Amino acid sequence: MSANRILTGITTTGTPHLGNYVGAIRPAIEASRNSNSESFYFLADLHALIKCHEPELIRQSAREIAATWLALGLDTDKATFYRQSDIPEITELSWVLTCMAAKGLMNRAHAYKAAVAKNVEEGEDPDFGITMGLYSYPVLMAADILMFNANTVPVGKDQIQHVEMARDIAARFNHHFAEVFVLPEAQVDDNVAVLQGLDGRKMSKSYNNTIPLFLPEKQLKKHINKIKTNLLEPGDPKDPDDSTVFQVWQAFASEEKSVYMREQFAQGIAWGEAKKQLFELVNDEIGEARERYNALLADPDTIEDVLQSGAKKAREISAPMLEKVRSAIGIGRL
Repeated sequence: MSANRILTGITTTGTPHLGNYVGAIRPAIEASRNSNSESFYFLADLHALIKCHEPELIRQSAREIAATWLALGLDTDKATFYRQSDIPEITELSWVLTCMAAKGLMNRAHAYKAAVAKNVEEGEDPDFGITMGLYSYPVLMAADILMFNANTVPVGKDQIQHVEMARDIAARFNHHFAEVFVLPEAQVDDNVAVLQGLDGRKMSKSYNNTIPLFLPEKQLKKHINKIKTNLLEPGDPKDPDDSTVFQVWQAFASEEKSVYMREQFAQGIAWGEAKKQLFELVNDEIGEARERYNALLADPDTIEDVLQSGAKKAREISAPMLEKVRSAIGIGRL
């Protein structure tokens, strides 16, 4: 195994937006170019079933997310890029790990606790509408990570708990059976931007406040113009640290351009002008990739070929790994 294995997945439940790009996809593609690490990136379509029960939406999202990574320049010769559901070893490992996962540990998962709290608040039964998929989500995530013995898992702060749970489950397996799993570490990069959305809250599909990454130019301009601002007039100094427009600018701009825009805010740039410049900055960065993205969406066979090739590469690791697990737990041929 190489010095460092990095693994990350994106759930196939929506269209990639600017927040996904600056927070996960762009840093992951940069990391994949590092010759000292081995990168595993996947479409988390089994995770999608927890929230989404519309087959066509999941298919469409998988196409869009795969096309996005490829259009932005992911080198699939260097990174292993695959669809989670193409690796049957993951679901088998998930069951084995379920038998090692303490129910008390699962009870503490943030998503489950939040769902229970919401039910109680609304006067429902605590477990109303909660599936075993939602409840066991951290175990499937542990299987994703441990299947490839990833050392490093880049996550947002809200996902640190899941990586810690994967460590706990792996340590318990190693203690009961054999030292099979590396204990993964969560990696939170505080330099990676968490973008605000159109309404000033975190950009998220849940809030319906996103700016899709590869909108046509006119639509992108329209979305950027919708970013919520205050009522300060042109000429009034504005606070860049309290502005979604500036925050998005900073995520796309060089250090020099960020300093320039800070000065413009101090001098009272009009919101319309700031948004116009922001549109040009974002459009310049993603324009070429947008063309590649649209070409890929029109050619799903090419995307599928890449995913099948990635699955083959991933299974060269997952199949022997599962044999190791089976041997440790006493399952398999006599």
